[in-house]
Amino acid sequence: MEGQPLAGKSILIVVENLPLPFDRRVWQEARTLKAAGATVSVICPTGKGYEKRYEEIEGVHIHRHPLPLEADGALGFLLEYGAALFWETVLAWRIYFKRGIDVIQGCNPPDLIFLVALPFRLLGVKYIFDHHDINPELYEAKFNKRGFFWKLMVLFEKLTFKAAHVSIATNESYKIIAVERGGMDPDKVFIVRSGPDLSKLKSVEPNAALKDGKQFMVGYVGVMGEQEGIDLLIDAVDHLVNRMGRRDIRFVLVGGGPALEGLKAMASERSLGEWIHFTGRAPDQELFEVLSTMDIGVNPDRVNAMNDKSTMNKIMEYMSLGKAMVQFDVTEGRFSAQEASLYAAANDPADMAEKIAALLDNPGQRAMMGEFGRKRVVQELNWNKQVEPLLAAYRSALGN
Repeated sequence: MEGQPLAGKSILIVVENLPLPFDRRVWQEARTLKAAGATVSVICPTGKGYEKRYEEIEGVHIHRHPLPLEADGALGFLLEYGAALFWETVLAWRIYFKRGIDVIQGCNPPDLIFLVALPFRLLGVKYIFDHHDINPELYEAKFNKRGFFWKLMVLFEKLTFKAAHVSIATNESYKIIAVERGGMDPDKVFIVRSGPDLSKLKSVEPNAALKDGKQFMVGYVGVMGEQEGIDLLIDAVDHLVNRMGRRDIRFVLVGGGPALEGLKAMASERSLGEWIHFTGRAPDQELFEVLSTMDIGVNPDRVNAMNDKSTMNKIMEYMSLGKAMVQFDVTEGRFSAQEASLYAAANDPADMAEKIAALLDNPGQRAMMGEFGRKRVVQELNWNKQVEPLLAAYRSALGN
């Protein structure tokens, strides 16, 4: 970027589902805005390893608040969202009187952060909605129904877009939703992809111990939730081991989440512990070791309305380190990976297993696909390519 286009501006970012700097996308946004000259404050929850209520990192002011519990059921969500909105409101006003606020950037989920921003709009503060998840589709995918709560999600989404001066979309699919369902002016919707920061995401020395004596290693990096399709991946491993007789592949799955213990139990019940290893949430060094050691990556996100339209960070991370991958055929996953991936039939573990085996057995194809993916990230999808769209969104919100 040239000079400091946001010099003298004070920006508040509110994110509810992950602490900073653990949330890579929001942390990259915060660092970029700081480098553009803005005073940047962030409100986020506490989390494991991020317990300090306040700290300043790389010039970014991070204010963390507690959450009462991990939401489970309607009452759990009500308690979590209620507590979050209380702390976000209290901290926002504290920041306003201490540093001033010119722009609030709200990062969903949930689509309720506009409630924090609304009073500040009366004071001339601009609101930017950073659209990370499509919540109506997420609800439908999780509960396999619509109904009252789905309608509520649609209402909150509409109100969020109505409250926003500008919207940031993570891909073209999200931009279409902002325009068609949210009623946003297309000129006020800016696509800022979740591109990896290649200065930080780098290969390290492979760790042979991760393969546990196996010839091949398949890696997964991401959330262990119900929508990530890890159950389908376990089905695929079962097919590889017990139907295809493959004993030479180890799967290393990195990440934490609400479904982790259940997935561990599922793998154990099927006697797949020798071939599937769950690390849980891992520090960056361990994450980079897995990415550097694995022969290919896997993205088992099941095909549904949510995953079809969403861009997954894990795909970019695999490509950044030159790793070919196998995934189910989802629209945005195919857009991101293109020729860096093989595409299994929708939600078909047996086909995924077959494609994993075929790719592992063809080192030349793996190398070409990995090289394609790495080149695509370097030339088109890395974070440096997202800086100008992000700043354009801010210039638009500020009327510049």
